[in-house]
Amino acid sequence: MFRPIPVLTGLCLVATALPAQAKDKPLDGPPPAVFQAVLDCKAQSDPAARLACYDKAVSAMDAARAAKDLVVTDRAAVREARRGLFGLSLPSLKLFGGGDNDDDEVKEIESKLAGIRMASDGFPVFILEDGARWKQTDGRNTFPKAGQKIKIRKAALGSYMASIEGQPGVRVTRQAN
Repeated sequence: MFRPIPVLTGLCLVATALPAQAKDKPLDGPPPAVFQAVLDCKAQSDPAARLACYDKAVSAMDAARAAKDLVVTDRAAVREARRGLFGLSLPSLKLFGGGDNDDDEVKEIESKLAGIRMASDGFPVFILEDGARWKQTDGRNTFPKAGQKIKIRKAALGSYMASIEGQPGVRVTRQAN
C-alpha cells in the first residue's frame, strides 16, 4: 500500500537540498556528470578501454546513488508519487516532469473511504485508503460511510470536487496529514 508520508518527507529533503538557481533550470538539460561519464564511454573504440571506462563510470554512479547524490527512478514510481501528492500545493519543481505536454499529469483519483471525521465547522474530512485527507468545504450534506468509493477530480481555478458513490460532487481541499 502506498504511504504518502515517506514520499512527502523525501520531497521535502530534496526541495531543501536543491540550490535556489535550480528552480528555473530545465530538467531536459545536460545529465549529471556521473551519468554523462557512462555515456562518454561509448566513444571508446578499443573494447578493453571501453570496458575499463564503463567499469570506472558505473562504480562512480553506484557510489553516487549510495550517497544519495543521484536518484534513479522509473516512470511508474513517478506516477505513483504524483498520485500520492495529488491536491497538495508544492513548489514548482520539475522533479516529476511537467510542462505543456504533460501526459502523466494526475487529473483525478479514485479510492475508498477508510474513515470519516467531522471538522469543527461541521464539514466531514474524508480519509482515503492511502491516508490522504480531504475536507469538504461547501455543498450539501454527503453522509459518507467507510468503504464507499470516492472520486476526486480537478475542477476550475485550482479547486477539487469529490463524488462519493456517484453522487453529485462537493468541493474539497487536500489536508496535510
